Amino acid sequence: MQSLKSNALEPDLSDVQEAGIGGMIKRLSRMIPSYGVVLLTLALIVLFSVLLPQTFPTWTNARLILSNQAVTALLALAVMIPMVAGKIDISVGYGVVLFEILGISLQSQNHLPWPLVIVIVVVLGAVLGVINAMLVELAQIDAFIATLGTGTVVYAVALWYTGGQQVIGTLPPSFFQLGGGSLLGIPLPAIYVLVLSVVMWLALDHTPLGRYLYAVGANPEAARLNGVSTRKYIILAFVASGVITALAGTVLASKLRIGQIGVGLDYLLPALVAAFLGSTTIKPGRVNVWGTIVGIVILAVGISGLQQLGGAFWVEPMFNGLTLLVAIGLAGVAGRKRSAVKRLPPPAVTVPAVNAPVVLSELPSQSGATGQGDTP
Repeated sequence: MQSLKSNALEPDLSDVQEAGIGGMIKRLSRMIPSYGVVLLTLALIVLFSVLLPQTFPTWTNARLILSNQAVTALLALAVMIPMVAGKIDISVGYGVVLFEILGISLQSQNHLPWPLVIVIVVVLGAVLGVINAMLVELAQIDAFIATLGTGTVVYAVALWYTGGQQVIGTLPPSFFQLGGGSLLGIPLPAIYVLVLSVVMWLALDHTPLGRYLYAVGANPEAARLNGVSTRKYIILAFVASGVITALAGTVLASKLRIGQIGVGLDYLLPALVAAFLGSTTIKPGRVNVWGTIVGIVILAVGISGLQQLGGAFWVEPMFNGLTLLVAIGLAGVAGRKRSAVKRLPPPAVTVPAVNAPVVLSELPSQSGATGQGDTP
């Protein structure tokens, strides 16, 4: 069973060749489905800047947003990778809890250096990804059910490990810099997100690995018949998701400085919202890196602006939930449009008889004055 289909819906500007204002309006109308969320994000920034000129359009607020949303962005990128392969990973919201706690306890209670702790946590993240992949591929369990089950087990392990209590201990100041430091005034967690985004964009959009992952997500049977090892790429997707989740847990541990059993679940819904919303922008109908980042930005801007306007404590979950519903609806519309485009019959081509006379006046001129290309 496929939890998610990954289909591309690129803006088609090939038949919009008119000049002047009419042609420009048509080209813009074709691009709105691809960049509508980006325009909405810019509109929200302008709106809140006008309503809150003293607090919202400031570098301090921007730094706060970049720092606070970095963990959510990392988890959204982690969720995105299995989505490219047509699967979904719910366990990231539970795994980040255990990894955050281990990032604290292995240093404070077991006195391990933090670089070694990061290695241990990353290995455990990869193990979690392998377990998810085995359940999905070998046991043939739906990805949503399988990852929800493993996530619940991981959360139970975290409860057992901590006894339901906070983990507090002495940590080295250098570890705090991972989540609280800055470079050229930019918070380090935001730089982690940028670097990871560029790496994922290059891998998914410019390498055979990315093309195979998208092929598996769009039609696994067709990919298999074309020689693509679907099982291998699905395993790689879940392992990558687990590793990024482990890194996010480490950054979260550095930011919080104490192990909290209930903190990770607060990041699950925003991460899912951003990943789904990302599939509706830049490349509608196709899960993509920069669309996911735009999804994070619009969530961060909307929540920050509403909170500064005096929104109640329930505004954030309400905003996230409504945005998720809208994102899923838009993703479904984009997917149906893509399917409709694929079902269109190819244009009819009239082939003249072999011995038919050729009338020179009916041939297109070589200078292209008729506006038509040569018939292949």
